[in-house]
Amino acid sequence: MKANSKTHKIDFSQGPVWKCIIAQAVPLTIAQLVQLLYNVVDRIYLGHLGDGNSIALTGVGLTFPIVTLIMAFTALFGMGGVPLFSIARGDKDDEKASKILGNAFALLVITSVLLTGFCLMFRKPILFAFGASEVSYIYADAYLKIYLWGTMFSMIATGCNGYINAQGFPKVGMFSTIIGAVINIILDPVFIFGLDMGVSGAALATIISQACSAVWVLKFLTGKNAVVPLRVHNIRVQKEISLDIFKLGTANFIMQGTNCLVQIVCNSTLQGYGGDVYVGIMTVANSIREIFMLPISGLISGAQPVISFNYGAKEYKRVKDGIRFNTFMGASYTMLAWLFVIAFPGFCFRVFSDDLQMIDTGIGALKIYFFGFVFMAFQFAGQSTFQALGDAKHAIFFSLLRKAFIVVPLTLVLPIIGFGVNGVFLAEPISNVIGGLASYITMRMTIYKTLNDTI
Repeated sequence: MKANSKTHKIDFSQGPVWKCIIAQAVPLTIAQLVQLLYNVVDRIYLGHLGDGNSIALTGVGLTFPIVTLIMAFTALFGMGGVPLFSIARGDKDDEKASKILGNAFALLVITSVLLTGFCLMFRKPILFAFGASEVSYIYADAYLKIYLWGTMFSMIATGCNGYINAQGFPKVGMFSTIIGAVINIILDPVFIFGLDMGVSGAALATIISQACSAVWVLKFLTGKNAVVPLRVHNIRVQKEISLDIFKLGTANFIMQGTNCLVQIVCNSTLQGYGGDVYVGIMTVANSIREIFMLPISGLISGAQPVISFNYGAKEYKRVKDGIRFNTFMGASYTMLAWLFVIAFPGFCFRVFSDDLQMIDTGIGALKIYFFGFVFMAFQFAGQSTFQALGDAKHAIFFSLLRKAFIVVPLTLVLPIIGFGVNGVFLAEPISNVIGGLASYITMRMTIYKTLNDTI
């Protein structure tokens, strides 16, 4: 009886689709909110250090491209393998699912070691290439040279957590991040202010908390409660499985990788046209955007294993129901978030900084940056559907389109043709409209239409 109850709990083909998605999405959203606190809390504390706080915030902002690059590789092997893992489970092939999990774990560990060594060795030229000045580099280097030692913890905790959620244990996944974030929140003021470590203290608090999260994740995946556990004999790189993970994970890698490229181009352009204060403004704008992206990101993360499972189980009507639910909820939420930022930009900005120059200058930039935020819902709905159903070609293309083909060129061109620093902030909403609509319309005309024909 107990086994049957457990089986029902992880069977996404039972009950209303929207309930399955919400049951996954709510704890995942909370988990992602807590995950975001790792870095956001650091920025809030550093933004209120006192004299020179805008430079400290700018310095940490300069490390974002490197942090994003680490996230890109995490997404490549983590999120890249989760849909395959879910499809295998939907097809009742738990042995194949276990091999996918072990393979992904091996790739995460190997890559984390390589990234740590490379970034530590070349961090100075990298940071100056990313837009650092002689002043802001001091803060960026102090943060990064400590933060990088937690790369393996970060990649394991985040990359493997998706495999817990895909097994129908979103609350366990939620606690994976809550544990680390609570520790980070406690340690931040102790290290930053109590021990007077500044940005170095923020980095140290982060890697300690990430280590705790990684231990929690591994304890569950190797324990008796996991439906598909991480087995030692499956922790190896297998060519065929790795290629499948690469194919599907490339879309996530490109999405995060192009975020890295955009951050580099934005910081460098802002440094040239406005100086350190505008790099700091972009750091705040990105932080606010990350917070408001959480609910829709949680919704999509919760929906993906449900949609993938039902696709593997050939429950195509339920797949369509999931796509429609994602679109409606995502569009409704992003519209409300957009209106809130437009109505209260000063409140949003003051959470991260008490630098009056940065606030006065940044409010106008923030309004521009968030214009058309609602169109991100269509980008996510289309992109996540392609990925959940294994359509790597379209997923990769639309990952590249919005950032690499639209944002980067506009970021470089708009300031030159007369928009100045505002052109850097204007590139984002333009890409949201064009990229979001293109992704969603293509999804409806291709893979969604195929589902109609199959039913």
